[in-house]
Amino acid sequence: MSIKKVGWIGTGIMGRWMAHHLMKGGIELEVCTRTPSKAAPLLKMGATWAKSPSEMGDRCDAVISMVGTPCDVEEVILGEDGALQSMSKGKLLIDMSTSDPGLAVTIYNEAKQQGVGSIDAPVSGGDVGAKNAALSIFCGGDDIDIKRAMPLFDLMGTNITVAGAAGSGQSTKVVNQILIASTIIGVCESLFYAERAGLNLHNTIKAIGTGAAGGFQINNLGPRIVDGDLEPGFSIEHFLKDLQIAIGECIRHDITLPGLEHAKDLYEDMVSDGYSKKGTHALILAIRRINSE
Repeated sequence: MSIKKVGWIGTGIMGRWMAHHLMKGGIELEVCTRTPSKAAPLLKMGATWAKSPSEMGDRCDAVISMVGTPCDVEEVILGEDGALQSMSKGKLLIDMSTSDPGLAVTIYNEAKQQGVGSIDAPVSGGDVGAKNAALSIFCGGDDIDIKRAMPLFDLMGTNITVAGAAGSGQSTKVVNQILIASTIIGVCESLFYAERAGLNLHNTIKAIGTGAAGGFQINNLGPRIVDGDLEPGFSIEHFLKDLQIAIGECIRHDITLPGLEHAKDLYEDMVSDGYSKKGTHALILAIRRINSE
């Protein structure tokens, strides 16, 4: 059964654009978000408003959540007014938030009991990927459900990976965030050195960005650092949440990852210093502070 109407929960920096691309692709959208004003661009495009996730669960073929924390995910899906409360057999539930792998399995099992399909499909690519419909999407769940959701994913992303069973999408996102944690430290440290060495920073990024050190973080966030633009493509408060999920997974698997732990400590200091709403690349401020002490 094709998906023609989607209930969308969460219209933050990325969610708003992801929902936008669904509508541009011909999907009828019903939206529910904690801050109604953030849904205004979608409502102007023709989306309808739902008072609660449970209200849309009955009316839509699929419900997609893109919210902040695992607690938010649990509330909008499994809570008293959660989407699953009103979803019937044959409907599809997709959580695209970055959340806990164990919670993804719990949601899958609860949905399965109602005959509802469930996919955990977190994304990577930040605001740039969301705006350009160029996200990487990591999917965990049953193949039949993922195949059904693929036309939706194709409207939002360019790299869709079937990671495995329920929870595997979230586990893959943990891998992604562990890698970013140490990478962003390297980006900020390298640019701080280049600054002190008197190099032209934009030229330096161009020089190294096409070599072995090249990648999304240096090529996309590096210029923002140089220009002093520390506004979020992905905020520190949300990234710290992701790192805490990753630390929890390390505890569960009895492993120690020193790079991850160092990044978590640095970002906790950033939050304490009042930078929670800034982008992850604002970590340059911590590197500068350390070198001024």
